[in-house]
Amino acid sequence: MPSDQPRPEYFVHSGPHLPRIAYRRIRGKSPGVVFCTGFMSDMTGSKALAVEAWAKANGQACLRFDYSGHGESEGKFADGTIGSWFADALGVFDAHTEGPQIVVGSSMGGWIGLLLARARPARVSAFVGIAAAPDFTEDLIWAKLPEALRAKLARDGFFEEPTPYGDTPYTITRKLIEEGRDHLLLRAPIGFDGPVRLLHGMRDPDVPWQWSPKIAERVTSADVKVTLVKDGDHRLSRDQDLALLAATLDELAR
Repeated sequence: MPSDQPRPEYFVHSGPHLPRIAYRRIRGKSPGVVFCTGFMSDMTGSKALAVEAWAKANGQACLRFDYSGHGESEGKFADGTIGSWFADALGVFDAHTEGPQIVVGSSMGGWIGLLLARARPARVSAFVGIAAAPDFTEDLIWAKLPEALRAKLARDGFFEEPTPYGDTPYTITRKLIEEGRDHLLLRAPIGFDGPVRLLHGMRDPDVPWQWSPKIAERVTSADVKVTLVKDGDHRLSRDQDLALLAATLDELAR
């Protein structure tokens, strides 16, 4: 945790023996903004902090949090699934936001954020995806998995692969793949009618930029804009990328 970060508060699920979910919240006017992080990312990343800085500068409410097994939340990463991380997001959202909210989702957080927008259409006023990656477990992992790794997954229940974004390898579990199929979005219309803004780098090696036009086609909203950053990578966390994100939030908060 960066030394200048305040201690998080914790959301407690109503069910027994579930991990406590760390969150940080600032109060302000509506619409608030909720940030959903990516796979093995956390709420102290540059985009999450940029969203909070935007909120503070504009007097808006802001909520950022860590899924179970991520960051400062309890639980083991390998125990998590798309469904359990969505339950974390929905629980914190319901308990610690009021009024309309702009949901911002980065990478896997785009999948979680779209599930949140679909589940709470009366509360989510707009959605912003940053290299949003719905269905990535099926279409970007399983569909491209060599037979040897499919066999390892069936035999051992998991495999590890290195990541350029940190020293800890990604742990991909059979449960993650199989449970993810219960939450696929790109096979049917995505029921959300609020404004949708999709930001994507065209040099993204992890989530092809073509994912954002796919999402644009699937959401039921008529107010959808896709912004492609030709020299942008997966993170979209350079100064100019964060300025684009802030300008997007300026538009949606008006």
